[in-house]
Amino acid sequence: MRKVMATRRVRRELLKIDGRPVEVTMRLNPRARRLIVKVHPSTGEVTVVAPSRRGLDRALDFARGEAPWIARQLARVPKPIPLVPGAVVPFLGREHVIVKMERGTASRDAGPAVIYVGGRAEHAQRRVIDFLKREARRVLDERSREFAERIEAKVRRVSVRDTASRWGSCSTGKTISYSWRLIFAPQSVLDYVVAHEVAHLREMNHGPRFWRLVRAIVPDLESPQAWLRKNGTALHRYGA
Repeated sequence: MRKVMATRRVRRELLKIDGRPVEVTMRLNPRARRLIVKVHPSTGEVTVVAPSRRGLDRALDFARGEAPWIARQLARVPKPIPLVPGAVVPFLGREHVIVKMERGTASRDAGPAVIYVGGRAEHAQRRVIDFLKREARRVLDERSREFAERIEAKVRRVSVRDTASRWGSCSTGKTISYSWRLIFAPQSVLDYVVAHEVAHLREMNHGPRFWRLVRAIVPDLESPQAWLRKNGTALHRYGA
């Protein structure tokens, strides 16, 4: 019964935008006040939220009326970059070339700035992503524990996920989760995100004491914040 109800609350249809079919997801959310269309800035997913079942029936027509706006938003979505041999991707802000090897999984050579990947071509992207996730977890775990020690706090666990809405989060249980895509960002930007989450180990808010803790770890907050506002969305294009 629950599965049937969930299906009724979510519908998917194709809508022609600028001459090409675009999937539109229509969701029922009783807390919404009106029909609203959204385009995810990283993935290009088009969603219409409806406040009622009657609104859900009109959702596709509503999206059709917003087609010019949807087209403009889709044009801003970064083009995906496959993580395959020949691609150039940043590793902690430094550009690396992905190079194919006959054997092995994936590894990095910082000298020539190369990420090697072995095996069959169809497995290359998955192997590179697995490698980058491992590296992200290693770097983020090390920096989290180092920064926590500076403010006399303790991290229980560090995990990495592929989140689109936030770069990091800290639970009351002292578990910190990060987007693995921070491995693409410059070290100073990654450090700022880590400092932000580590500060939550002491202050679960964004008050003055919280920001004093962040600045005690990374004195320059403005530069990485500006970098993320300008470039953060583009980090989601790698391996999309």
